[in-house]
Amino acid sequence: MFKHILIPTDGSDLSTAALSKALDFAHEIGAKVTVLSVIPPIEEYASVDPLATGMGFEQYEDTVKLATEATMDAAMEAERRHISTCKTIRVESPDAAAVIVETALENGCDLIAMGSHGRSGFKALVLGSVTMKVMAQSKIPVLVYRD
Repeated sequence: MFKHILIPTDGSDLSTAALSKALDFAHEIGAKVTVLSVIPPIEEYASVDPLATGMGFEQYEDTVKLATEATMDAAMEAERRHISTCKTIRVESPDAAAVIVETALENGCDLIAMGSHGRSGFKALVLGSVTMKVMAQSKIPVLVYRD
C-alpha cells in the first residue's frame, strides 16, 4: 500500500476538503504525509495596472496568507489525527504542477492526493487544470478528489 502521500493545498475550499479526505486516508493506512503549498510569484499578481491582470498586491498577500494558513492547519490536523510524520513545504513558483511532481519525487512520495473542480471541455481547455497537468506529468499515482 502507500507509505508516503503528498497533499498539495492552496487553501481553497476544494483543496481543504481534499486535504481532509487525504489525511483520513493517510491515517487509515498509516502513511506519512507531506503537505505542499505552491504560491505563484508576486509578478503574477502585482502590476502597475491591477485591472490588466485582474489582481493586485492585496490579492497576492491574501493568497500567500491563505496558503500559509492551509499548510499550518494541515499540520495541526495531521497531528490531531495521530499521523506520526507530517512535513510541510511552501514553494514559490509559477508552475504549480511541475513543483508538485518534483516535490513528490524528491520526498519519496508514492501517491499524490489532490482536489479537482472536474472541469471538462472548453472550460478545462481555457482555464487549464493543475490537477490535469500533474496527472499527465507524474510517474506515481494521483488520487483526485472531486467536488
